Amino acid sequence: MSSFPDFSLAGYQVERLLGENRDGGRITYLANNIMTQTPIVIKQFQFARSGATWSDYDAHQREIQVLRQLDHPSIPRYLDSFETPSGFCLVQEYIPANSLVETHHWTPKQIKQIAKAVLEVLVYLQSVAPPVIHRDIKPDNILVNRQEKKVYLVDFGFARMGGGEVAVSSVVKGTLGFMPPEQMFNRQLTEASDLYSLGVTLVCLLTQTKSSEIGNLIDSAYRINVKQLIPSLNQEFVDWLQKMVAPELKNRFDNAAAALNALQPIDVVGNTPNPNKQVFTRKLSPVAMAVALAALCLVAILGTTKIISIISHSGDHHRTEKHDKKKKHHHDRDDDEKKDQYDKGDDQDDDDD
Repeated sequence: MSSFPDFSLAGYQVERLLGENRDGGRITYLANNIMTQTPIVIKQFQFARSGATWSDYDAHQREIQVLRQLDHPSIPRYLDSFETPSGFCLVQEYIPANSLVETHHWTPKQIKQIAKAVLEVLVYLQSVAPPVIHRDIKPDNILVNRQEKKVYLVDFGFARMGGGEVAVSSVVKGTLGFMPPEQMFNRQLTEASDLYSLGVTLVCLLTQTKSSEIGNLIDSAYRINVKQLIPSLNQEFVDWLQKMVAPELKNRFDNAAAALNALQPIDVVGNTPNPNKQVFTRKLSPVAMAVALAALCLVAILGTTKIISIISHSGDHHRTEKHDKKKKHHHDRDDDEKKDQYDKGDDQDDDDD
């Protein structure tokens, strides 16, 4: 006999456990829709369970309220909700992807793509009316399907909708280490608040730091020294990431759109080309090429100073040789012109005859 709950009256059959938060009384299952046989996710909130509180109940209701208003390919769709003897269940679209907490080494370029994908979701969330603040962005809540190269943002249990909803609340919700200071101290949140959480998540990936150990990278002033942690990456990307995790709101990007626009042209592993800088190239002549190759071969024997002298002398010799050739060319051309004139004179004399 299965130890899983029976949701057949609601039209669902549980297949296996996906995760659980015993303290909050929430358990997540992979299940099937009995009618369509399509996989779905059921989040069971057991309100009557020991440890659960009214605030947890409110979070479950708020998640349903938020998800009903969202329609984005990178956010699992809300499908259904139903009551149980001990609480409620939320039914969502199943996403075949793993969270970023799964052991995997991501390259800096892949991490940039993940950042862009999440920022695009945040741009959408900040564009709806009223705007939505996720409040719990961390590696656990970002899923990646590596085969399809798709990124998803999940778990809107702590999300707030704009206006007064985004203002301070009586209970601080979020994950320590990933919450911006304004969220930790229960202050007004803005569209820049989720950027801090995303920035910390990217630092986790770049430094291969576990979510539970992120506190080791944050100092007493809630600052992360990005340059010290990832000195090998492009300075422009380091500066961008440092701005994402700035403790003070005024030092971050204003919103997700601004952060995304700034990230787009940055090469995370190299120097980003300056579109206003002109680069001039010059093709070496065969003689100059031969001199350069010879210099490379002799540098270890004669030393840099002597090589420079040789190159300079060879260059002067080449320029003299080129000048002599040019002079000879002009001399030959003058002789030809004189000969032509002489021939023309003979022709004229013939005509006069």
